[in-house]
Amino acid sequence: MKIDLKLYRGYMNDEELIVFGHVFKSWSPASYRIDRRGFKHVLSILRMFTISPLSNARITLNFKDTVIKTKTLDDGYFRFTIPFGGKVESGWHEYKVTCEFNEFGIVAIGELLKPFESKYGIISDIDDTFLISHSNNFFKKLYVLLSKNINKRKIFNDVAVHYRALSISGHDNNIASNSFFYVSSSEWNLYGFIEEFARIHELPKAVIKLKKIKTGVTDFLFSGRGSHDHKFEKIKDIISFYPALTYVLFGDDTQQDPFLYERICKIFPKNIKVVYIRQTSKSKKARVIKALDNIQDLSVKTMYYHNSSEAINHSKEIGLL
Repeated sequence: MKIDLKLYRGYMNDEELIVFGHVFKSWSPASYRIDRRGFKHVLSILRMFTISPLSNARITLNFKDTVIKTKTLDDGYFRFTIPFGGKVESGWHEYKVTCEFNEFGIVAIGELLKPFESKYGIISDIDDTFLISHSNNFFKKLYVLLSKNINKRKIFNDVAVHYRALSISGHDNNIASNSFFYVSSSEWNLYGFIEEFARIHELPKAVIKLKKIKTGVTDFLFSGRGSHDHKFEKIKDIISFYPALTYVLFGDDTQQDPFLYERICKIFPKNIKVVYIRQTSKSKKARVIKALDNIQDLSVKTMYYHNSSEAINHSKEIGLL
């Protein structure tokens, strides 16, 4: 039996380290090409969702002088959350994970982030915040996912310009010192696609946090749907892990972002500087306006925008850029 090991970008602070990934029988979702055309592209996407995670596989993490062991959960997922007090410079660092199952073994190298001493952390949704996905139209979203490979998928104008400017905001050396986190209701199956899409469009390198992995075609049909509470929990965990940062939140009005961010602001009113919500239809939504008004009552700035150029101007007006 062949096994495959997929690592995701981890992160750490001065006291703790977090690393996570999946183990699969045969190929991981990220092993399938995302630049094929036509029916071959459809097959690649379907194969990403018809995978077989491997439970109870032995996992060993090596980082600096630390060696820690664990085992995968029932869905093949593993996560190390361990105390770590060693001195580590700010920036991205490599870590190594070894997986052993019966007589099989495999090694993979991942990356983790030790944030710079910076002013801001930027947390952004993905679908319809920077990646055009049509999340409010089930059939159109499905059509786009199956018919357009990564080279045909579109990004909103000026998003990358805005995000790159935010990555150096508050720093005189033009180094991308502000940390980015992309949090989405897309499943871990699409991690490789999202990672490559961000690279192609020169978005800031980020820790990416997604939803529980799907393992079948039926699950694929409901990709990105269902409860969004996992996003709330992941964002809450990020802010709690880096409480000294001030955060900028990006989302859109297709699903639950405005209301999730309203809850976040109620819990962390001193940590959030501004909430940006993209308007994806012709008119603004009354429920979204109400949520943003409520956020503003907490002395958190908001912007309900249609084009990223508007958000860029707003960032300049409030001294963010």
